[in-house]
Amino acid sequence: MAADTGKDAMAQAQMSVLQYEDLQSAPRFPLHLTASVKGQDGAYSAETENISANGVLFAMDRDVPVGSMVDFTIMLPADVVGARQDVQIDCRGRVVRSFDDRGRRGVGVVIDEYHFERL
Repeated sequence: MAADTGKDAMAQAQMSVLQYEDLQSAPRFPLHLTASVKGQDGAYSAETENISANGVLFAMDRDVPVGSMVDFTIMLPADVVGARQDVQIDCRGRVVRSFDDRGRRGVGVVIDEYHFERL
């Protein structure tokens, strides 16, 4: 029985790596935008490092544990998206990666839901 449990854990770990690699297949855009992130332990500010159709990489001063659900808002400046007004994107996602990056935390989040709001 214990051997089966070890095999199950190994299979789940391999599946997580494969899913993460699949998520990285979307083109990333190096946009540095201000964002607000809300997790179970509070709200904090962040800056995007890059954004893709699947997710976003944040630079922030706080660690957010892998597996955590987060809500976040990103403001797209009007000139970036070719609009008359700034566009707000409200998102819900889950943290899939957290690492140290030159004294700040790099936090990778998969986007599960999003919607745009014009201001």
